[in-house]
Amino acid sequence: MRVSWDIMRDGLPIIIVNLKTYEQGYGADGFDLCKIMEEISIEHNVNLAAAVSAIDLVDYSDNLKIPIFAQHIDGINYGSHTGSILPEAVRYSGAIGTLVNHAECQMNWEDIEATINRCRELGLLTVLCTADVEATKRGAALNPDMLAVEPPELIGGEISVSSAKPEVIRDSVSAVNQINPEIPVLCGAGVKDQADVSKALSLGSQGILLASGVVKSSEPRKVLIDLIQGL
Repeated sequence: MRVSWDIMRDGLPIIIVNLKTYEQGYGADGFDLCKIMEEISIEHNVNLAAAVSAIDLVDYSDNLKIPIFAQHIDGINYGSHTGSILPEAVRYSGAIGTLVNHAECQMNWEDIEATINRCRELGLLTVLCTADVEATKRGAALNPDMLAVEPPELIGGEISVSSAKPEVIRDSVSAVNQINPEIPVLCGAGVKDQADVSKALSLGSQGILLASGVVKSSEPRKVLIDLIQGL
């Protein structure tokens, strides 16, 4: 059942839900959440994807019809790298790509570039996370498949970046368009409802990266139905 998915052709706009390491976000509970996402994606013809624990990549990719991303990949080759996440193993798992440099798993620029390059070699999509406009400019020059702008101080909070710092999204989109207009910009940090999604798209973003608003909700289906109205 592994998903073959061309984001540049038919995958936008998109909502990517990062399951992180929340209690509700791994194993059977995480799978049940992704199953809800799959049902909503099919029923409403919207693009939903999940970034999941490396341990769950094979199970979720084999048994779900939504795109599955890794939360992290190391830009390594075969060899002595105990504990690292090998890009080939992620591709073998059935995942379509990975987050890179999330605020909770930051990397230096040398490692970011190595990871993007290795993923490109293997046909894995990269969602490069950046904290501000300057980092977004630098990241765009590396030609990731997507950029997700997430001011770290707003991650997990109650106020969306599209409301608290709309200029970050607007200026990031403008900067990326000057470097490579083919790179979609996603909005992250604090997104909670359809108004946040709608505002983010009005600022030029082509999707959302979020986590706690869905994963930690007691009614994730209700939250997701609300969010997709903003698309």
